This record gives sequence, structure tokens and C-alpha cells, in this order.
Amino acid sequence: MTTSTAPLPTIPNVTYGDLLRLFLKLSLTAFGGPVAHIAIAEDEIVVRRKWMTRDHYLDLVAATNLIPGPNSTEVMIHVGYVTKGIPGALVAGACFIGPAFLLTLALAILYTGTGQIPQIEAILWGIKPVIVAIIAQAGYRLAIAALRNRALWVLLIVSLAVVMFTPVPEVIVMLAAGVIYGLYVAGLGGTFAMFAAFIPNAADSIYRVPTIKPVVLEAVLAASPSLWDIFFYFLKIGSVLFGSGYVLISYIQQDVVNGFGWLTGRQLLDAVAIGQLTPGPVSTTVAVVGYIVAGLPGALAAALGIFLPSFVLVILTAPLIPKMRQSKFLGGFLSGVNAGVIAAILVTLIDLTGAALKTLDGGAWSPLAILLALVAVAMLIRFKTNATWLILMGGIVGLAASVLKIA
Repeated sequence: MTTSTAPLPTIPNVTYGDLLRLFLKLSLTAFGGPVAHIAIAEDEIVVRRKWMTRDHYLDLVAATNLIPGPNSTEVMIHVGYVTKGIPGALVAGACFIGPAFLLTLALAILYTGTGQIPQIEAILWGIKPVIVAIIAQAGYRLAIAALRNRALWVLLIVSLAVVMFTPVPEVIVMLAAGVIYGLYVAGLGGTFAMFAAFIPNAADSIYRVPTIKPVVLEAVLAASPSLWDIFFYFLKIGSVLFGSGYVLISYIQQDVVNGFGWLTGRQLLDAVAIGQLTPGPVSTTVAVVGYIVAGLPGALAAALGIFLPSFVLVILTAPLIPKMRQSKFLGGFLSGVNAGVIAAILVTLIDLTGAALKTLDGGAWSPLAILLALVAVAMLIRFKTNATWLILMGGIVGLAASVLKIA
């Protein structure tokens, strides 16, 4: 029932060039969504470069769940802040977002010109089993670091059950796990009943926040949108959106398609597909929306709006993380959130495995995909192969399998 109160370890000397090279590389190779981004970054930052300990990295991941915005992007901004302060946060965030934004924009331009999306499903099919292997290995390493006693294992199991079998949003489960363990560590278990009574109302309030729109804003956005309208709408979403970038899609459907009429349902589906085809933050999907609505300026306005709050919130909250570890309750809170994060990673791994190991047409289980995943796991564990090379290998295998009709 203890939590570490030792100061965070000293960060080794990291240059701006180091940040630039790593996060440009991650932006161009981090396929698979937020959990995969966090897993791939853990391999690069903790295992290979040893810029921070696994415990420290876990605390950064936990902290991103306490603020709105795209989680994996905020982890990268946090890493930049920890290593080089505010300039480092700006460099890391911009390098992680920039190339992915440009790739998404290029596909959006091609889509609006031809009405089609380039067919690279075969490459993605080969990459998915590798992503599963990367997430599995990173999840194991993070779990060993995070789950240090029986209470945290129990919290993990309960969190996993809640995420899998109830409609409670993952972010609420993580926050609840943090508060419960914080109270447990601080010896304040008697206050739990009062907190438990508060959870349903708090969960409902937080879950509904992104759907609340001022009447004036709704009236303005329903008209032909200006660049300011696009920027302000996505700024608002980026300021209140909890959870991963995938949650963003449901709000775009509700507002941009059903409410404002900026896009058709088909255009939104194509925008989401483009976002899935590119590496980096899933939230770059908004660039496609902005481009369809108002061309290149619209894409820039949408991307700036959705990501700007992440930079501001990370820079404001990052200095508080080391101080949180000095408090019994807050240190326990971070440890509890970490248990919830591991539960979310396990659920994501289960979901992705079911989809990633099927044939290219989504039918039966694919022996080749299963073999590819097993080979990737073996290479990660036995040879400590860089995840980037494994992703490249998966893409090549997927393309070859499609050409040979064996996918």
C-alpha cells in the first residue's frame, strides 16, 4: 500500500536534433492508432534511447488521460517538455503532427480530385499483425512496471471488466481507478462511499461535454462556414474531447454531418478512411474535413484548432507531475490511473487482434497474418529489432501477399 515519493530521475542530455529525428520518424511510421503510438514510442524512448524510465513514461501516459485532447499526441508533447522544456514540447509536437498532416492533406487533395482513395489496404493488412505484436510487448513491459502489488492487480481486473462489459467510457474508468487507489494509499478508504455516489453523475457530465454547443455558435456554424468558424469549432472540440482520436469521429458525425451539413455521410467515411491510411495522430482526419469544406486554408484551420489545446494544456500541467508523486494521494492516483491505462491497452489489443489476423477480405483467420505476428514478437523479444523495421517488413509482406493472392 505504498507509492514512490522519490524524485523523478534525471533526464539525459537530449538535443533538439534528437527530438526532431525521433518524432519525424514516429510521425511517418506510427500506424495503428493511439495505443500503438504509445507502444511504439515506449520502445524508442524508454528501451532504445533510455531518455526516461518506464515508470516516468507511464506517469506521462497517465497524465494525458487527465486532460482533453488526443492522448498519443499529448504523450509526445510531454516527452518533448520533459527533455527540453517548452521549446522541446513545441518541437516534439510539431514533428509528430506535421508529416502526418502533410500525408493526410496529400490524400485529401487526391481524393477531392479523383473521388477515390489510393488502394493501399494490402500494405496496411501486413502492418496490422506487426502492430499487434508491438502493442503486446509494450503492454507486457508497462504492466510489469505499473502493477507492483496485489491491490493494483485487482484494480486492473475490475477496470478490465468495466471497460469490456459496460458502456462506461475508458477515460472515466481510468480516473475512477486513480481516485480509488489514491484513497487506498492515503488511508482514506472511508471517503470512498461518497466518491462512489459521485461517479455516475460525473461520468455522465464528462461524457456529454463535447456535445454541448452554445446556441450562437450552432447558428453561425449552420451557415456557410468561414475559416474562423472551422478553426473555432475544432478548437472547441480539442478543448473538451476526452479519450482517443477515434472518439472525435462520432462528434464530427453528429455536428459536421447531421448538424451543420458541411459534409455528407459518405464524405465523412472517406475522410476517416484517409485518416486510417496514414500514420501519426488519428486526429489529422480533421484536415480532410477542413480541406473538403474550404480547401488548404480550411485544412490548416481545422488542424490548428484541434491540436492547439493539447500544446497549451500539456505545457500548463507538465510541471505538476513530479509534484504529484510527492503526495501520497496524488502518487497513488497516478498509479491507479496507470492500472486503468493497462486495462485499456489490453482491451485494444483484444479488439485489434481479432481484426488484424484475418484475411485481406476480412473473412477467415489468415495463417500468414498469424505467422507474421509471431515472427514480429520473436524478433522484438529475441533480437530486439526496431519496431520501424518490423512495420516496414509487414507492409512489404502485405503487398507481396496481395500480388501473389495469398493474403
